[in-house]
Amino acid sequence: MKAINELFRKFSNKTSEIVGSSWAFLTAVAVVVVWFITGPIFKFSDTWQLVINTGTTIVTFLMVFLIQNTQNRDAKAIHLKLDELIRSLGDARNEIIDIENLSDDELKRLQEAFHRLKEREAKNDEECVQAVEEEERAVEEELGERGEAVASRDGRSGRSAGTKA
Repeated sequence: MKAINELFRKFSNKTSEIVGSSWAFLTAVAVVVVWFITGPIFKFSDTWQLVINTGTTIVTFLMVFLIQNTQNRDAKAIHLKLDELIRSLGDARNEIIDIENLSDDELKRLQEAFHRLKEREAKNDEECVQAVEEEERAVEEELGERGEAVASRDGRSGRSAGTKA
């Protein structure tokens, strides 16, 4: 069984590589053009139509399995890479590793938890921005008061003492 799986893996990899090329697309277009051109020769008969229908159905049927095999393998590789990144980060939650094996309900609850976390962080960011703005206003007021005090001490107006307009 391992030999068959390995043979299929190699075959699907190579086929995906070939079928995903521009040459494969151009070949498919050429086949359709040739089929279309031969329509008048065969008087657009049912057999003529059946040829393209049967050919495309068979190719589509087989390609579904090859594409799915390639996507499954790619998804597994991506999950393993992400799992390794999560595992290697000190602050990351290792519980996230292998979440692709959770049920749909568990994934939905986790997604909702992350959404709440994002909202909380956005609220914290907004509060942080407001606090910084308040601090900036306080500093500007402090500078303005100092500028006015220096100006009055020197007998000048507060604006000419270097404060912002």
